[in-house]
Amino acid sequence: MLALTISAPASNQGKTLLTTALLWHFRDSVRPFKIGPDFIDPQFHERVCGVPSVNLDSWIMTPEQVRWMFARYADRDVAIIEGVMGYYDGEDRGCSAYSVSRLLGVPTVLVLDGSGSYITLSAVLKGLREYREDSTIRVVVLNRLSSASHYALIRRQIEADHPDIRVLGWIRKDLPSLSSTHLGLDLEDLGQIEAVAKEVLEHIDIEGLTSLAVSKPVFEGAYPFPVIPKISKTLGIVYDRNFSFLYHDNARFLEEVFDRVIYIDATANEPISPECDAVYLPGGYVETEEAYGRIADSMKFKESLLAHATSRPVYAECAGLLYLSQRVGDRVMSGVLPIEFTLQGRFCRLGYYTNEAGVRGHAFHYTCPTPQALEQGHDVLRKRPGGDGEPGTWEQGRVQGTYLHTMFRAYPEVIEGLIVKSE
Repeated sequence: MLALTISAPASNQGKTLLTTALLWHFRDSVRPFKIGPDFIDPQFHERVCGVPSVNLDSWIMTPEQVRWMFARYADRDVAIIEGVMGYYDGEDRGCSAYSVSRLLGVPTVLVLDGSGSYITLSAVLKGLREYREDSTIRVVVLNRLSSASHYALIRRQIEADHPDIRVLGWIRKDLPSLSSTHLGLDLEDLGQIEAVAKEVLEHIDIEGLTSLAVSKPVFEGAYPFPVIPKISKTLGIVYDRNFSFLYHDNARFLEEVFDRVIYIDATANEPISPECDAVYLPGGYVETEEAYGRIADSMKFKESLLAHATSRPVYAECAGLLYLSQRVGDRVMSGVLPIEFTLQGRFCRLGYYTNEAGVRGHAFHYTCPTPQALEQGHDVLRKRPGGDGEPGTWEQGRVQGTYLHTMFRAYPEVIEGLIVKSE
């Protein structure tokens, strides 16, 4: 199969642009992956190629667990793995494009921004390759070039200095298809994505890329995750445009563990079924004007959640936590929990965190609990063992909300908590 990691020296150098083009080109046979705990890029991946994207995180999961995850989901002829930030960024936590591609034995295509430079790019490449002797960089694609002659100049230099590196093409600067928009989450027109993909790949050697095929991954060891008994209950998962931060494997894991899973669209005002023994509200957005407008009048859903929470368990992450509160700023929420939050102009938490039970996860939010709510919270989230932190979880009765996003297959005790609260 063809498996590639797409990386760059830093963010905003063309990594997403090339990933998007390749996902579109191979859309009938590709499985996308994203390194790290990101929720946004996987949603975009799925929009481009119509196939759910899977997160590979070697900080939240062990190396064996990451290998298992890749082997399970690399179920198509092509696997495209988008890196995070720069090639080595995240290596302080053991989760970078370098560490994951090395762990999986997948070659890396490095995107280099060639605007305003030529010989220096070869020096940058030399530094990246020699920083770790087992670098996985095998191919270079040059971005933001003005002409074929500019490309030829850089290519000659790189091939002279790095004879084992293949330079397989270039992307010109100021692509016409991007002149009136930008490549991001607001690019919902698939016709526009097709135009972008064709322009990106115009000068890239696809046959050269496909020659980098590797053996289809097979995991031969024992199941590397903790095992919990089958849960003979029905779980309701709120999943819609607001509550959309749901790792693909978390959904599959919950479907494996529970007898039945029912998906609920809160923005369509769908009520929670009385058949649900427990409810899970993932993260996403409820505090922004657009997101709040989609759910403010969803009274059937709100009333069903209030009724459910009086006697049955609810587990909520981030935006789900916010929706359980009384209010976020001046926006009224469901009122399940007697706490309030404020919306800040900059993030209050960003990055990897560990809770007091040792569960590893990720948090990224612009809301902060009010001083009164902070006093009611528990389960301090810390970036480093023994470091400073603040409470990140709130509970009342059978309801629990947390700022921590984690991967349930690696920490099934989070789900077992639903059982305890329901009995």
